[in-house]
Amino acid sequence: MRESKRLTADGIHELVKAAIEARRKSYSPYSHYQVGAALLTADGQIIRGCNIENAAYGPSNCAERTAFFKAVSEGMREFEAIAIVGSPEGEEVTQYAYPCGVCRQVMREFCEPSQFQIIVAKSEEDYRVMTLAELLPEGFGPENLRWQ
Repeated sequence: MRESKRLTADGIHELVKAAIEARRKSYSPYSHYQVGAALLTADGQIIRGCNIENAAYGPSNCAERTAFFKAVSEGMREFEAIAIVGSPEGEEVTQYAYPCGVCRQVMREFCEPSQFQIIVAKSEEDYRVMTLAELLPEGFGPENLRWQ
């Protein structure tokens, strides 16, 4: 994996704005908690995802994984950052929405933990930036399965 570039404030604002737009497409009739994500690829594309629920619960998919699976299914494999926003339906974004453990593990599959940036935001101006390594310390990755 190659070294990540650090996002500028303008780049973060653009990514958060895209996540807010993605949140509007959430299909969350059961939890009524709408989440949007915007994944930045190494070549500068922004891939949006929203949470998609299912009455059986197990087949539901988080916004972060939706964005990753869309990107990977189109052949993208290198990523810089992801912005995530979420709040109850009918509200503006009022809280930070951190990725669940399953989403963190999916990120770990494709991203260098010390370089990949995760942005949780309430708005384009109110956000927190951390690395995947901070949110998934001692994570299990592809290198753990390589035979010596």
